[in-house]
Amino acid sequence: MNRRVRHASLDVHEPEGILRVSGKKQCIRNHCLQASQELTINNGFPMDYRMDARSSRWMGCLFFLVALLSCLLAVGRADAQSMQSTPQVIKVGVYVSPPFVVKEGGGYSGMAIELWQKVAAELAIVSKYEEFQNDAELVEAVANGTVHAAVTNLSVTKSRAQNIDFTQPWFDAGLRVMVHSDTRISLMDIISDLRDAGHLRNFAWIAVAILVATVLMTAFDRKFDPEFHQRWRDGLADNFFHVTSLATKGEAERKNLFGWVGRIGQGLWLLGSLAVIAYVASAITSVMTASHIANQINSVADLQRKIVGVLSGSAAEDYMKASKIRTMPFNHIAEAADALVRREVSAIVGDNPVLEYFSHIRPHLPLDVVGSTFHPQKYGFAFTAGSPLTKPASLSIIGLQESGEIEKLRIRYFGFKP
Repeated sequence: MNRRVRHASLDVHEPEGILRVSGKKQCIRNHCLQASQELTINNGFPMDYRMDARSSRWMGCLFFLVALLSCLLAVGRADAQSMQSTPQVIKVGVYVSPPFVVKEGGGYSGMAIELWQKVAAELAIVSKYEEFQNDAELVEAVANGTVHAAVTNLSVTKSRAQNIDFTQPWFDAGLRVMVHSDTRISLMDIISDLRDAGHLRNFAWIAVAILVATVLMTAFDRKFDPEFHQRWRDGLADNFFHVTSLATKGEAERKNLFGWVGRIGQGLWLLGSLAVIAYVASAITSVMTASHIANQINSVADLQRKIVGVLSGSAAEDYMKASKIRTMPFNHIAEAADALVRREVSAIVGDNPVLEYFSHIRPHLPLDVVGSTFHPQKYGFAFTAGSPLTKPASLSIIGLQESGEIEKLRIRYFGFKP
């Protein structure tokens, strides 16, 4: 059966079954609408849940901002995870100075290198090494940013700290003196010392007196001794032998032409000769004794008026220059040691652990490390000024000190505390 249903101004004919179901749906919709208008989630109080167009736009903007912020946070977390997972590659300058930095084939080892590798592992750093010839070049490269870090036994000084950043120090050291173990005095050293003492000038006057005496005696003999050589050459040679023999040994065999007067003259000449002999002997003996004492270098106080070998750009070179001592710079300790063996320098002043280690591994060389340690210093790694790696590296070094790892490295390379 069809029923006639009026909707507004239209008449709709629907089957009776369909109309009955539609009526139930409409009743449910009306009930839900009424409930939504009467209930609210705002503290349980009733409110009008319908929004106007402006409120809907504000709510949409809020949802958009929340979504955008969530995306940015997610991207930031992803970038942070990416940075943590990707190691940072930096340029690291090194200066070969055994046992702290040792060159082995295409790589480097040593106490400083091993310590740096431990620090770099904690900081997720990959090192690209670049070698420099001396401390001065290395410090300059770090200061101008050619490399990001310096790894060697680099002394922490005020002048360097004004241009670069140092980490927490990781090694205590100081300066010592290396000398030639053979303290014999060469002939040139004796002549030089005789000249400095003024004895060579006196010896020259004695030689002139001998020559004048030879000429005068030859002329005298030619005039008063009919049996004397008639040729000047033979006469000068004979009298030169008599004069030098008398001057050096106090003995002479010569004909007496004037009796007792001649004997008195010969006695006076003998006394003068003995005085000359005593003076020459005492001068040479005193100079050799003084030279032997002077060549016995036991500390930095014995280095005045000597040429001292140092490593170029090192703290030792700065200290020697400040002490007004002449220096000869070398790039590496092996070069300085060769110069000392050849006696081109009187001594080497350098870092105590470096000198001790070199003397230990080269026992065949006639070199000794003497005196006590002076001018204490500390080693640290260096970064370009303002580097964000300085503090993390210092914290890592402090941790390695507290855990005993640095002491283990020290014992492994030195066997004792140098």
